[in-house]
Amino acid sequence: MSTTSAGPVSAAELRRRVRAAEALKAKTREVAAANALTAREAAVKAAKAKEEADVTAREAAAVVLRLFDNDAELVSELLGVPAEELEREAKPVTAARAKEVIESLRARAERPRATRARKPRAAAADAAPSTSSIPAPAVTADGSRADAA
Repeated sequence: MSTTSAGPVSAAELRRRVRAAEALKAKTREVAAANALTAREAAVKAAKAKEEADVTAREAAAVVLRLFDNDAELVSELLGVPAEELEREAKPVTAARAKEVIESLRARAERPRATRARKPRAAAADAAPSTSSIPAPAVTADGSRADAA
């Protein structure tokens, strides 16, 4: 009936434990720093994407107003957006930039669209699982089946 007691810990064991704890702290700090860098990069990327989206929205507002002869009330009704908001968004866009966007839209509209040939719906329904692998029963002139041998 021997019982083991914890007993005194050697100096070497204490040093080993201290080094292990310090290594764990250092690794934790490295992971935290890497996580912070990754999060910061993601935030910068998201901010850039948001700015690009805001610019695109402002340009779109300016273009649509220009194409509708600056009739903000009509565009407001068509889009369901308050006229004041449309005018506020369109204001920072220069007339030259609006013309560039309009020209690019016209060029895109004039390009022939690549379309894929679609199967008619009736043909698609007929293309359902075929029973052609099962031979049809052959019927002779007297009405009997030829394959009923």
